[in-house]
Amino acid sequence: MSSNQSTNRPLLELAKNGDFEAQYNLAICYKNGSGIETNYEKAFKWLLSSAENKNPEAQYHLAIFYMDGIGVQKDEKEAFNWFSKSEQSGYLDIQNKNERESFEKNLKLAIANDAIAQDYLGYCYQFGKGISKNETKAFGWYLKSANAGFAGYAEGQFNLGYCYENAIGTGKNETKAFEWYLRSAIAGNTKAQNRLGKCYIDGIGTNKNKIKAFNWFLKSAEQGDEEGQYNLGCCYQYGEGIGKNEKKAFELYSKLAEKGNAAAQNNLGHCYQYGIGVYVNEKKAFELYVKSAENGNTIAQNNLGYCFKYGKGVTKSKKKSFKWYSISAKNGNVDAQNYIKTYKNDNAIKKVKDDFNNILSGILNKLHI
Repeated sequence: MSSNQSTNRPLLELAKNGDFEAQYNLAICYKNGSGIETNYEKAFKWLLSSAENKNPEAQYHLAIFYMDGIGVQKDEKEAFNWFSKSEQSGYLDIQNKNERESFEKNLKLAIANDAIAQDYLGYCYQFGKGISKNETKAFGWYLKSANAGFAGYAEGQFNLGYCYENAIGTGKNETKAFEWYLRSAIAGNTKAQNRLGKCYIDGIGTNKNKIKAFNWFLKSAEQGDEEGQYNLGCCYQYGEGIGKNEKKAFELYSKLAEKGNAAAQNNLGHCYQYGIGVYVNEKKAFELYVKSAENGNTIAQNNLGYCFKYGKGVTKSKKKSFKWYSISAKNGNVDAQNYIKTYKNDNAIKKVKDDFNNILSGILNKLHI
């Protein structure tokens, strides 16, 4: 017996004695060559034993072996059966019948190497749609989708990059995130093109390069991606990777604002407030901040607090100023949280604090006021 086999002798003995966890762990050792010589046939054998002992992890991996033909002949029917068995408890947690049926339909397609279905399963596992949430499994399906066929599926590649960037189901790896965004962007995925622009702006997985960032934002924007259009507007506003052009920034924000884009509504309000690409119009600025704030933009909520505090485009109101700063602070805006502190000893505000209990819950204590 080799030294590697000797190392795994205790695990082997437990597996032979019917310990399903030992059977599963031994299978993974054989699959990955961990402390023992790689042997896919033996990995399959021990996975089958553990799976038959109702180990859901083994059942899930056994399904993958059948799907990919690892240590056994490919068998889509067996793959589906074992996937289904492994997820029985996951199905029980899901009340939405339509979501569950959609998951099962796409599972069959994914097993048959349909890249779109594989990406969809990644989405289901990531957000718990039709199955219990499992980010590790989500990552695995995005990985299969990204590598499917000759060139891979661009949407799967984008989602895989997002997983690497944000440590979803895998360790954080900004270099790999950039690489997958690049592959997806070259294939024409507008979200990846926009995200690649952000990578170049912020130096995520690559060196900062504002000119390349602008070019990728432009590609994304020209294909109709709203985030790409918004970021392109920011480039023109601040001269990032292109000559400063406030009029173009204003035009881009205007088009997006009409579509209900909250971030663009806020930026357009900023343009009107300070005369960026347009004449100053504080009333118009205030109206846009209201739209953006009601759409959940925390910066706009903070800006409304400022407008009411100083009478910008609206009549001054300390109470309304406090209200909007409170809403923005509750939603995590640091500037608003700092402004809230200035009201600590304000008698006028103390009289109306009870009106904002639902807004202020936990804020003042968190900020040590």
